[in-house]
Amino acid sequence: MGLTERLARACAARPRRTLAFWGVAVLVAIVLIVTSLHGLSSQGNVEGNPESTQAKDTIARTFPGVAASEKQDVIVVTSSRYTADSPQFRAFGKRLQAALAATGEVRNARPVAFSPDRRSALVSIQIRSDSGAGPVEQVVEKANRDGFAVGITGFHSTGYDFGKQSQTDLEKGELAFGLPAALIVLVLVFGAVVAGLVPVLMAILSIIVALGLVAVISLGFSLSVFIVNMLTGMGLALGIDYSLFVVSRYREERNLGFAKDEAIARSGATASRAVLFSGSTFVVALLGMFIVPTSIMRSLALGAILVGIVSVAAALTLLPALLSLTGDRVNSWPVPILGRNLGRADSAEGRFWRRIVDAVLRRPALSLAVSVGAMLALASPIFGLHIGANGVSTLPSSLPSKQGYVLLQRAFPVQNPEPVRIVAVGGDPKVLLDNLQRLQRRLAAEGRFGAGRIQSAAPRVVGLLTAPVRGDPVGGAAVAAVRDLRANVIPSIFDDSGAKVYVGGVTAENVDYFDAVTNPTPYVLLFVLGLSFILLTVAFRSIVVALVSVLLNLLSVGAAYGLLTLIFLDGHGAGLFGFQHTNVIDAWVPLFLFSVLFGLSMDYQVFLMSRIKERYDASGSTHDAVVGGVASTARIITGAALIIVVVFAGFAAGKLVMFQQMGFGVAIALLLDATIIRSVVLPATLALLDRRSWYLPRWLEWLPHVEVERVSSPSPEGAAAS
Repeated sequence: MGLTERLARACAARPRRTLAFWGVAVLVAIVLIVTSLHGLSSQGNVEGNPESTQAKDTIARTFPGVAASEKQDVIVVTSSRYTADSPQFRAFGKRLQAALAATGEVRNARPVAFSPDRRSALVSIQIRSDSGAGPVEQVVEKANRDGFAVGITGFHSTGYDFGKQSQTDLEKGELAFGLPAALIVLVLVFGAVVAGLVPVLMAILSIIVALGLVAVISLGFSLSVFIVNMLTGMGLALGIDYSLFVVSRYREERNLGFAKDEAIARSGATASRAVLFSGSTFVVALLGMFIVPTSIMRSLALGAILVGIVSVAAALTLLPALLSLTGDRVNSWPVPILGRNLGRADSAEGRFWRRIVDAVLRRPALSLAVSVGAMLALASPIFGLHIGANGVSTLPSSLPSKQGYVLLQRAFPVQNPEPVRIVAVGGDPKVLLDNLQRLQRRLAAEGRFGAGRIQSAAPRVVGLLTAPVRGDPVGGAAVAAVRDLRANVIPSIFDDSGAKVYVGGVTAENVDYFDAVTNPTPYVLLFVLGLSFILLTVAFRSIVVALVSVLLNLLSVGAAYGLLTLIFLDGHGAGLFGFQHTNVIDAWVPLFLFSVLFGLSMDYQVFLMSRIKERYDASGSTHDAVVGGVASTARIITGAALIIVVVFAGFAAGKLVMFQQMGFGVAIALLLDATIIRSVVLPATLALLDRRSWYLPRWLEWLPHVEVERVSSPSPEGAAAS
């Protein structure tokens, strides 16, 4: 008797004790969420010591006043009626300054520039934190009257708006849209309302407990605010999917005539075992993200891993207890027409899918060529994929920081509140100063930067050039300008000076962030692909099945990348879906998408292949095993995929571009994976390989027999209810 079967039997035998344990866990998690889940950051940090960090540390030691003024915001005041020298403009400025001071969140407010026509003023301010930007934005919004337009943008106001929009997208997209849509799909798949509600309940409880764990971890580590969105979305997807697999197997065993407790035990020995294995594969896939030295990537991976572990634990323990208490009442409130087959022994078989797979197996070579060709065609735009960051310029126009950014670009196009800071250390003091002045003139002449300011420090030979960069500080133009500055401009000027020159600031930090995400990509791919291959080889005792599984997952991931490029970067159909046409895919999206898709698609692969292997071991016929395996699982797999599609469509329906890209990528890839890959490509491949599908070299015969689905229970005749 395996671990999952023993757990199922134990929890079903003591259902109230199991429910009480989970009830306590949920209550503790709620307390932790309310009291401790604070201080999540909207900013991403790169671990280690990149060039931007070296610049930041040098500035902090040598120019403490400059370091204290970093991460600033700016307020733009403009008027079509008055000039900055008029009494009305000055009086308005004093009232605005008093209102800002009254918030208690603003310090060091000072005017830094006036527009050439003297109708606009730029004021630099320092806000204490992202959350402190909320009251400041309210003051700015109220000030837009009496002939004056006022806007705010910068580090903390942008961070606050990203966090606020993230929360809005969570409420409207994932919870208001994704959760009800998932429930509808579940009811349609199961044909009964109660059966559809059980997986949703499991998902919600898993999310709450996982958020409690995040609250504990956030006390000692800096985590991204986006971990909440990711954890909620993945919790809905995984919690529902795992419960869907177990409940569907339980109903199947009951339909075959097994008593309630025996049906729960058999579900524990089969579906729960597959859930444990696929959940482990999912966690392994996400562990690769910790190779990437950025706080955003690690936070997103942590959220997905935690909710994945909790979802598996709930499916293995809480779900058998619920099934023990509900029994056949899980089929209560049947849906008209859809629920008419409830209780029939053949209801698990899908005639529609059986006809499809029969058609595929009649011409497996043609089916494989056409389907793979179509997937490769979808993947072909991948060569135009470019990564970067979508900053304040991609925020919704209703947010104050975006409005302030637009106003700033109109009145002060080169007065960015997040300038580039170039710090030079060592060498001859006169040569260093001359070189900084040459660099200052060159940057101003090129037009990509505004007028810079030079500072020097004694007794150490240190010089600092601060220059604003044009446009969105994380946009493509600014990033390209900083890359060129580091690679070409600075070496040409400081080549023989003996000075070490570091480029810092928000744009430079993003350049280092992009490199931190992309440089470890080969290692992440090798880690995920290698461990997945090993786990699948052990599970199915076939290197062919493992290799085919890996290749098919790569095919669906490639199609997702190609469609992301086609829609978001090339703009084809972006308006139709309500997406923004952008210049880059957010840097974390491709690698995270790869790991998430690999983990999720493995759920379907394990669920399907375990059924095929179970039938192959019984019949010895690959054809019969494929037909029976697909026919008995396609409805569940398609339903599970549709659930994830609607959940991640909630992400895509939001306003943050990064989550539009991630949500669409996951949704479309899993839709293709559950339909074309699982219903056409995989059956055709296995049919062509036939017995070679189960090949394992003799030198690997020592591998343990870890059967994903194993039943040690008696037949229905000996276990049926009286």
